[in-house]
Amino acid sequence: MSLFLRIATFPGEMRIAVTKNDTLLDFALWRPAAPDMVGSVYHARIEALTPAMGGAFVALGGNQSGFLPLQNNAPKLTEGQAVTVEVSRAAQGGKGLRLRLLAADVAPEQKGLITPGPTPLARLAALWPTAAVVVDSPAAAALIPPALRDRREPGFAPYPDSIAAACDALEEPLVALPGGMEATITPTPALIAIDMDAPPAQTGRTKQTAQFAANRDALPALMRQIRLRNLSGAILIDPAGLATRKRQALLEPVNAALKPDPLNPRCLGITALGLIEIVRARIYPSLPELLNSPHGRALRVLRHILVHAPQTTQITGGAGIIRALEQDPEAVADCARQLGHKLSLHTNHALPDLTWTVQES
Repeated sequence: MSLFLRIATFPGEMRIAVTKNDTLLDFALWRPAAPDMVGSVYHARIEALTPAMGGAFVALGGNQSGFLPLQNNAPKLTEGQAVTVEVSRAAQGGKGLRLRLLAADVAPEQKGLITPGPTPLARLAALWPTAAVVVDSPAAAALIPPALRDRREPGFAPYPDSIAAACDALEEPLVALPGGMEATITPTPALIAIDMDAPPAQTGRTKQTAQFAANRDALPALMRQIRLRNLSGAILIDPAGLATRKRQALLEPVNAALKPDPLNPRCLGITALGLIEIVRARIYPSLPELLNSPHGRALRVLRHILVHAPQTTQITGGAGIIRALEQDPEAVADCARQLGHKLSLHTNHALPDLTWTVQES
């Protein structure tokens, strides 16, 4: 019954899995070249007040900026004024950093970043304080902060096959649930839509009791998937084959399944269309957004090369994918080190933005 915090290293990325026996309990991506910045504290300056938006744009330094919401009881601020702020939400969904006001400074002694926010490793280590840390490489071991080194297991160990498969499955929109149930997860700009489906033997209006039991028993696993993928904001779930009037009875098992989530998501009820309505704090980017961003796709290219095309010497791609690779030179260099030879990048403007090909020696 050992609890482990496992780290698997890839070029530009570490995948952190909290496991107990063969069960995946928690998961996060750590990309050192692209920190989410949540919890970072800055001495900054008010760039522009925007009363119509209920806040102000704040310059953090180094071409970084964020939005500071201002409540009616907030201190009066002026453009150009120095302030101390904390990043309360990562840039995501096409929106920039969200900030929280710590102090309105007259003349701060420092400018720019004061304290970086915790890494995904630090956050998971705090959530699971009894988990032993297991790494798969010296590179991962070197990034463990001093405060966690006494929790590290000696040696190096890759993910067990069952855990690796569970982590890989998080990249797929189709989720297998208990009782033969399935769920399809579809992120949209406005919300996360989840459609639950039952196997054919359980469908039909004459089997409402069985349908209710199937949905109820699948909900805890579905709520775990929401947490593992860090799906957030508005979430709508369409239960499988259950009459709308019967769906109110699912509220109690939904609320029970949400309780272990540290972000304290809330079930708002059942809509007129029979959809389960959940809201979960949008603090960190979701896993689908991280995987499908230009940076995420660029790192996928490097992982693919290491596994499937180790003789690659040149990546040729559209402007978007090459730009994303160039913005993380350490990931490209790490891939080249593992390949044992130089890896060059070439932009082909005739290719679609995020497509790529490889040239082997």
